[in-house]
Amino acid sequence: MSKTKLKTVWDLTPLLQSDDSKILAKELARVKSEGYKFITKWQKTPNYLTEPKVLATALKEYDAWLTHTGADGQAGYYYHLRRAQDELDPKLKAAEAKVTDTAREMSNGLEFFFNRLAKIPVETQKKFLASNELKPYHHLLADLFKNAKYLLAEGEEKILTLKGAPAYGKWVDLTSNFLTKETRILKGDDGKSKSRSFEEIMSLMSNRKKTIRDQAARAFNEIVATHSTLGEHELNAILDNKKTNDELRHFSRPDASRHLSDGIESETVDAMLAAVEKAFPLARRFYTLKAKALGLKRLAYHERNVPVGKMASNYPYESAVALVQKTFSNLDPEFRAIFDRFLKNGQIDVYSKLGRAGGAFCVDGLITSPTYILLNHNGELRDVLTLAHELGHGINNELMRVSQPAIYFGSSLATAEVASTFMEDFVLETLETETDSENRFALQMAKLNDDISSIFRQVACYRFEQELHKSFREKGYLSKEEIGKIFQKHMASYMGPAVEQSSGAENWWVYWSHIRNFFYVYSYASGLLISKSLQALVREDKKNMAKVKQFLSAGLSAYPQEIFKQIGLDITDQKFWQRGLKEIERLLTETEQLYLDTKPKRA
Repeated sequence: MSKTKLKTVWDLTPLLQSDDSKILAKELARVKSEGYKFITKWQKTPNYLTEPKVLATALKEYDAWLTHTGADGQAGYYYHLRRAQDELDPKLKAAEAKVTDTAREMSNGLEFFFNRLAKIPVETQKKFLASNELKPYHHLLADLFKNAKYLLAEGEEKILTLKGAPAYGKWVDLTSNFLTKETRILKGDDGKSKSRSFEEIMSLMSNRKKTIRDQAARAFNEIVATHSTLGEHELNAILDNKKTNDELRHFSRPDASRHLSDGIESETVDAMLAAVEKAFPLARRFYTLKAKALGLKRLAYHERNVPVGKMASNYPYESAVALVQKTFSNLDPEFRAIFDRFLKNGQIDVYSKLGRAGGAFCVDGLITSPTYILLNHNGELRDVLTLAHELGHGINNELMRVSQPAIYFGSSLATAEVASTFMEDFVLETLETETDSENRFALQMAKLNDDISSIFRQVACYRFEQELHKSFREKGYLSKEEIGKIFQKHMASYMGPAVEQSSGAENWWVYWSHIRNFFYVYSYASGLLISKSLQALVREDKKNMAKVKQFLSAGLSAYPQEIFKQIGLDITDQKFWQRGLKEIERLLTETEQLYLDTKPKRA
């Protein structure tokens, strides 16, 4: 690879040849033709709801439709990627709007198929689940019937959909809009004062200069305090809406609908939460170390994400590629082969430019389409980890692609970040062997900071949500002071004494969007801990890589609990999660020692 020039821009010709409007029109015409062919046939063939053989035919055709066409064909994927390359081009926006209209038309037209299937009698459900002809679709049907138990009558479902915006969406948007419009005059690194957006203020709170981050924190606290009364009314409104929906659907606990939609058992989430809570002392140790490294007695609440040390900026893309290739070769030859195909086929868009999307992502379309990765590589040390992270998603896609049909091509929210963080952590180990102790300390502190935020902070937030919903359902209304008290209780539980629960921090729930997406946050912790548990298995015995690949190949063919059971792991057992937590403890212990070893150099 090093002898040939690396491709750094996507080759999208496997999707569409160009942005030509005639090509788009032809593809959308194909999408509609294939979609209506399926819709027309099965609307007129209702015996798919009663006869296993007929349903097997219908699902086989549905899978073929998903494989080659889907709701927006290759056009939806193509224009999603083209828009990421150039967000400013109005012609691309117009084309994407046409694709969106077609996708909506196809999705609405196909809605009848599974809606009718979900409502069949229980006895017919049992017959379908026991049918050999329907065995390839057993999990799809079992999941559909499991969810169907909580569906209301068609008219009632329409009412819930219609009230969703005024009873939930518009409330959330109201708070968000007020916050994002806020600005303050603040100084930056250049010493100049200028108007800063809310996002910029949040970023400045992690600035290396204490005077800059402290002034940003004062501004941030002032903003969220100003909108705390609005936040109080908003949160009570959406908690009330959630309570109503849960009662109508007969959910036994506030987080049950989240677990159901993600295909994960509540007992699994409960086991993970309990294991992480027992390990909260690890988070407290980390913040104690961070305070020492920054020369502070205690961290102010807003200083939790201040970077420690400085990392090298000498990792051009070619060097990053070589390092990741080396790691993947050591892990598994197939990982390296997949990466090399991505490089050869132009599936990675590397450098930022005007109008291009920021950040990084890995995305897939139809199961028959290539995976594409977007980076914004700047030569930083952490850019190497970003490359590894997105390639983890890409490798996950490729393993599923060859193992699963289109109906099972994808990942549960609970496990979506497993492959990415698995690859990232092993590349981190390679980086650690190829850099000096100062860089290694800064790198490990940054990694630990991410791990603590993704696991311990999110579990504390989940516990906050649980108590929030419970208290609301007992009292009927919660004041902003009551909400703040519950919030600080759970944040302090994992931060410990090294982090001050600073004045103003009691209002930070006002901006935290995750608590509006009810009980979403567990997925950060579950994905990362599963990844670390699998890492530990591989370190114990390289042969366990076969189990990792089996899991990464499973897609949506079973619930996570069932997939792990197939490879001899019980994720309902706290011991499973403890294995992942021990990986964090191992890195933390190494970093604490590295701090002592490098301290004289910094003195």
